[in-house]
Amino acid sequence: MLQRKNSLTMLIIVFSAFVFAFRSNLVAAQTDAKISVPKVFGEHMVLQRDKEIVVWGWAAEGTKVIVTLAESKTSIRSDETGKWKAVLPAMPAGGPHEMTIAVEGNDPEIVWKDILIGEVWLCSGQSNMAWTVSASNNAKEEIAAADHPMIRHFGVNRDQSIVPKQDFEGTWKVCNPEQVGSFTAVGYYFARKLHKELNVPVGLINSSWGGTRVEPWVPPTGFEQVSALEKLSQQVKLWTPGSKERNSAIKEHMAAMEAWILQAKENDESSSGQPIDLSPAFPENLIIPKTHQSATKLYNAMIHPVVGLPFRGAIWYQGESNHVEGMKYYEKKKALIQGWRKIWGQGDFPFYFVQIAPYSYGNESPTILPTFWEAQQKVTELPNTGMVVVSDIGNTSDIHPRNKQDVGARLAAFALKNDYGKKVIAGGPVFDSMTIGAGELTVKFTNVGEGLKSNNGQPLGHFEVVGKRASFEPAIATIEGDTVVLRSTEVENPVAMRFAWHKLAEPNLVNSAGVPPSAFRAGKVPSPLSVVPDFDQYRVVYDFDFSKLGKRPIYTEDNHKDIGSFDQVAYCLEYRLADQSPKFVFVSMKAFTKDASKIGIPTVASKATFQQPLGPVDIFSNVEGLQTGIGIDGNIEFWPNNYRGENEAKVEGASDDHFDFGDKIGKPRNGYGSMQIHNTQDAQTVFAFNHWGAESKADLGIGNSPEGQPDWTFRGNISDYPTKRLRVFVK
Repeated sequence: MLQRKNSLTMLIIVFSAFVFAFRSNLVAAQTDAKISVPKVFGEHMVLQRDKEIVVWGWAAEGTKVIVTLAESKTSIRSDETGKWKAVLPAMPAGGPHEMTIAVEGNDPEIVWKDILIGEVWLCSGQSNMAWTVSASNNAKEEIAAADHPMIRHFGVNRDQSIVPKQDFEGTWKVCNPEQVGSFTAVGYYFARKLHKELNVPVGLINSSWGGTRVEPWVPPTGFEQVSALEKLSQQVKLWTPGSKERNSAIKEHMAAMEAWILQAKENDESSSGQPIDLSPAFPENLIIPKTHQSATKLYNAMIHPVVGLPFRGAIWYQGESNHVEGMKYYEKKKALIQGWRKIWGQGDFPFYFVQIAPYSYGNESPTILPTFWEAQQKVTELPNTGMVVVSDIGNTSDIHPRNKQDVGARLAAFALKNDYGKKVIAGGPVFDSMTIGAGELTVKFTNVGEGLKSNNGQPLGHFEVVGKRASFEPAIATIEGDTVVLRSTEVENPVAMRFAWHKLAEPNLVNSAGVPPSAFRAGKVPSPLSVVPDFDQYRVVYDFDFSKLGKRPIYTEDNHKDIGSFDQVAYCLEYRLADQSPKFVFVSMKAFTKDASKIGIPTVASKATFQQPLGPVDIFSNVEGLQTGIGIDGNIEFWPNNYRGENEAKVEGASDDHFDFGDKIGKPRNGYGSMQIHNTQDAQTVFAFNHWGAESKADLGIGNSPEGQPDWTFRGNISDYPTKRLRVFVK
């Protein structure tokens, strides 16, 4: 026991010595010179006007450092870690000024000229913020005209770290034709607009990295403030060297290792002839990821070194790398904004951001991006934030739209209005409310300026309405003052609506500033099953998510053992094609079996095999062309077998030449089979689900297949539907 304690003590001593040596080397590196300062301070820099000016750096412990800026002068001693921080009085916009930093009794060691006092903004995000002037629209002309010496740009070099860094690499550059090409385009056009309107210097600190997610830019305290991100917050603590959570977990692992070593020594293989147990593996949740996309890594390396520098606010353009997350992105963005604000200690400083532009994202569902836009819009509920919509100035075939001029100007409008007291319209129309009238919906907007309009003179597009049939249809949209009235020849009494609800939506509704509204939706979309009489009397037996395909279907809900007697069986298939509204069919029939285990997806294990008339069935659907109604002649083909097209069952009207509602049952084959209901009097497939054992080969459809076999056999189209669901009911 004593030996174990001594070994543990030695391990802790070695670990502590390593940490001490690392910290000592860091301090030594900082204090090799008499005075050192972070790279963000230097010649050509811009410091924030009308706020105390803060400068910091390192020197030997107890060194008296004297900082002079223009007519202001102060002194401070470095603390026991070698750090010093000087605070000078606030100054109005102007310059150029000179700053000197010296050790008491010596000539200035640092002399910086051409320092301006003005407006400082932090620019961050992924590639659309990193995108340069030289790669944007009209680059040649813009660069040639970029003679704005009062605009300055500090580009932070890309870096990552699991612990907060004290400095980063970068350089202040003056805006001129020789240097502006490498500036952030969004930031530059933002600064140019501010400089023109305010006539003061503008400094940009550009800390951005293409392709990055939001999580690496968030500080640990940001995750701690958002309860929805508690698991991520705990993981960050386990990754952070020196945290009590990581220290505790490492000590626990070290103790387990010590116990294993003692046991291994006692059970010497050479003498016992028995193999020793494997050593405890290093806990996976303590393994620090190497990727720069890990939570906090970019904050630590590219934001933390500038924390404490007074600025006016931040602009942000990011989201493409998180765009499939929906409302979860709102929680992460909240962590970012609240985290930065807490650490800076400047209160709720302005935070303006760009909503990502329409883009195809390959074969991705068209509603994933609008759901993300909705989450971005929700971020504006945080105080002192604003969102720029760019759906009218993007490029649906290019994730990096080249028009950064308008993006920067729209961001600047928020700053000019909210922070500099200018009378401008910032942002696009904002949804306010919706009222339901006789055959129409009235949607009211705020922030319309002098009024709503079409930006191309064409009828308004991308408005959709939905009624009892639960299928969204295009709406005729008419502007009436600050409202848009929606009607549709396809929806008699609309109850809900949505706007720009497609990844490629480029709507033409704008306010008098020419800016469109964000995608949004309003009202309660009826359940497709609201058209089914007495639906509340049905009980769910099975609920199947088609993402769980396999030879033995896994139901998300399975109540068949709890079902008593029943007289009716019903099936509801719902799905959505990538470019269409959701579709459904609900078909109800007299029970063809009294065994609830046989009414689900037919498998070899269930022994469910049915090929027979159903008598009258009731069909409800929003699929165009499918016959609906009460008392329609039905037929069932359920089996876990291979099958052929011959009409062996002699079903009236069925064909021997193709697969329809009269096919021949073959040999049992787990994961293959047919699950089909048919309308024999109209020779229609009501719904079909075939070959469920293979994800890429399963067939799924409502109504007759528009090509190939009427019952969808061999279509292999399951992946065409981003969402798909099957429910089985009894009554």
